[in-house]
Amino acid sequence: MKTIIEPFRIKAVEPIKFTTETERNHILQEAGYNPFLIKAEDIIIDLLTDSGTSAMSAKQWAGIMDGDESYAGSRSFYRFEEMVRLITGMKFIIPTHQGRAAEKILFSIVGEHGKVIPNNTHFDTTRANIEFAGAEAVDLLNEAGKHPEIIADFKGNMDIEKLEAFIQERGVEHIPLVMVTVTNNSGGGQPVSMQNIKDIRAVCDQYGLPLFIDACRFAENAYFIKKREQGYADRSILSICQEMFSYADGMTMSAKKDALVNIGGFLAMNNQELAMQCRNVLIVTEGFPTYGGLAGRDLEAMAQGLEEILDESYLHYRIRSVEYLGDKLLAAGVPIIEPTGGHAIYIDAKRFCQHIPSYQFPGQAVSVALYQKGGVRACEIGSVMFGKYDENQQLIPPPMELVRLAIPRRVYTQSHIDYVAEVIIEVFQNRNSLKGYQIVYEAPMLRHFTARFAPLA
Repeated sequence: MKTIIEPFRIKAVEPIKFTTETERNHILQEAGYNPFLIKAEDIIIDLLTDSGTSAMSAKQWAGIMDGDESYAGSRSFYRFEEMVRLITGMKFIIPTHQGRAAEKILFSIVGEHGKVIPNNTHFDTTRANIEFAGAEAVDLLNEAGKHPEIIADFKGNMDIEKLEAFIQERGVEHIPLVMVTVTNNSGGGQPVSMQNIKDIRAVCDQYGLPLFIDACRFAENAYFIKKREQGYADRSILSICQEMFSYADGMTMSAKKDALVNIGGFLAMNNQELAMQCRNVLIVTEGFPTYGGLAGRDLEAMAQGLEEILDESYLHYRIRSVEYLGDKLLAAGVPIIEPTGGHAIYIDAKRFCQHIPSYQFPGQAVSVALYQKGGVRACEIGSVMFGKYDENQQLIPPPMELVRLAIPRRVYTQSHIDYVAEVIIEVFQNRNSLKGYQIVYEAPMLRHFTARFAPLA
């Protein structure tokens, strides 16, 4: 294939501060061996998250200057609302300052003790907001999605048979809604097929349940549908998105992903009564319904970003860039989730560090080593993020131990990605020297953000 070129030109640059390995060892000690607690200025390549880390376009920055800051009825809100409605067809659009605020509002209304929310795989803040409301978050991922080495087109799919069995077992009265995450972040950024969304819709119709989409990476998911699912090759990205959302009753969105902005999110739905309840909570927590915790300039940037994300040449570059890094790692024998997903490479820490058991957090060991060796910041998605304790305080590990390298949108060039590959391969070649970690401090919820660790001897 020809060299991947970025479908944009660079107008502004930000310097990178370089550190030595000795300096990074000291930084890690100060941060309790938690990459979340390292100062951003001490990172060389930051792949902790793709959320809110995009580089905005010239038109988005122009929109920042043009934003209408009126408290109520802002022109920027109506442009944003129009764009969301074009893509999703949803009747009621409710802006929030980011995706977890949308989740907080929704689940504070529909979630309570005794309620359960099924999903293909809940991500961290979704799960936390459900549990904070007193409800239970349950993952019903298809079997192929639980095995990093299996290659399948749509490993993000929900298991339809498990969904039906789950509804029958728990009872419709305990399930306020069914949710599906596109693409499936916790499962390796893997896409969900249109057929799977249709099948989930059919089950929801059978039992009279609403379907909500966690739509953070909806455009990347649509691109995979276009490339991998029969009957969609000649369809536009917009039309695929419109069909995808036509099967849903509502959605949550962190605009910090596929809307290409640094802050923002929204709720959208077709149920007027639920929308009224959500707006009431919005007013007391976020702001008036036409700004929802955002400045007008942020609404303007979101609207423009939602337009730009539908550009197929951008999506081709985006998906191929991630695949490019995956190809380099696979050629060197590094175990990753295959095939590569939409927004990140996921290292399989179980196979990477076979000598480190789950209770010693192999994903954390790999994350620390990547920073130590090359100043690359990644995110553990394994027993630190999703592990639970049994009644004897023994760790119950999740199905997979992963390290996510999330690629910020329009930020790094091919040479940056080449450098990342070199760092990962060097750590992999010396993997038998890696040691496990123990937690010395953890919060009761979302512990991965603030936990502190100590290396095991």
